[in-house]
Amino acid sequence: MSTNPLSQLLPLGTSVWYDNIDRTLLKSGGLANLVKNFSVRGVTSNPSIFDKAIRGSSVYDSTIEKLNKQGLSLEQIFEAIAIEDIAEAADILRPVYDESGGDDGFVSIEVNPLLARKTDETINEAVRLYEKLDRPNIMIKIPGTPEGIPAVRTCLERGISINITLLFSVENYVEVANTYCEALRARVARGESVENIRSVASFFVSRVDSAVDKRLDEIAAEKGPKWEVASGMKGEFGIINSRLAYEQFEKIFNGDSFADLRAAGAAVQRPLWASTSTKNPEYRDVMYVEELIAPHTVNTMPHNTLDAFADHGKPKAMKLDFKADNAKRDTLLELGVDIEGILTQLQIDGVRAFSESFEALQAGIKSQIDN
Repeated sequence: MSTNPLSQLLPLGTSVWYDNIDRTLLKSGGLANLVKNFSVRGVTSNPSIFDKAIRGSSVYDSTIEKLNKQGLSLEQIFEAIAIEDIAEAADILRPVYDESGGDDGFVSIEVNPLLARKTDETINEAVRLYEKLDRPNIMIKIPGTPEGIPAVRTCLERGISINITLLFSVENYVEVANTYCEALRARVARGESVENIRSVASFFVSRVDSAVDKRLDEIAAEKGPKWEVASGMKGEFGIINSRLAYEQFEKIFNGDSFADLRAAGAAVQRPLWASTSTKNPEYRDVMYVEELIAPHTVNTMPHNTLDAFADHGKPKAMKLDFKADNAKRDTLLELGVDIEGILTQLQIDGVRAFSESFEALQAGIKSQIDN
């Protein structure tokens, strides 16, 4: 049984998920070890993770060669690889799923990011992947874009567990949380069960600080009357923004508005803190874990962050002072930080980055075939 600081997160309400996947990790027993000794209770993947895994290792070469000889396209080859890895990870985590009553033990696979602006195609892709994997502990990842949210609702109504990704603004988070509730109410109205449906809302943290810090540096460089305030607020808004999203989570899911769904056996849609590795080396390397520990949350960590928290993390319940957080948000606005514009652009950039990774990994597969 794990005794490192990671094991102390679950009693405080935070489930540890692992933001990484590759075949060596699965075949070597690495993931099983993380589950046993590092309190890992789920896995998230995305096109960038698969791009790194496939292009950064020779372990997939023989599989790529075999699939190519079968006449599969580059996209089909990648999907076959991803399906195999995701299925194996889900099987390793199935005991966690069973033990937790279906709350943890999930493995997330993302729909083709090139479909992020296409609602119907996203729905079809999500349903197809879910049916192909045919396991209860699979979550399909769909971005929380204007086109993605209707797809999220349709998939949830069909009983598919969904991870809504690339959320940066509190307003977008609220839209996603309400969509979850609406989808479940539609099922209840039809007399369908909601007990086995799970969902997480993936709210990104460190990317927010990187973007806001850049603007604060610009304000500070002007050496005007606001420069000291601007300098002093660096590295804060990623956590503030996340806590303000959690404030909305509590309002939506802990109050009377969720009572009907709670009575029907529905689980809350948990906030999942994503992008929790620090991008700025001046910041404490586990700050996005330590500052966001709260009931009904998930923190998905890349390997370096997982190791760092196991080594020197300090588990403590998140300090909730929403009045102070809102005041600091207002201060940023007064300084001239266009929060809404920055967060909107981050989602656009996130979709683009995943699309580029998807295209890069296909190019990498082609390069391996050609060589």
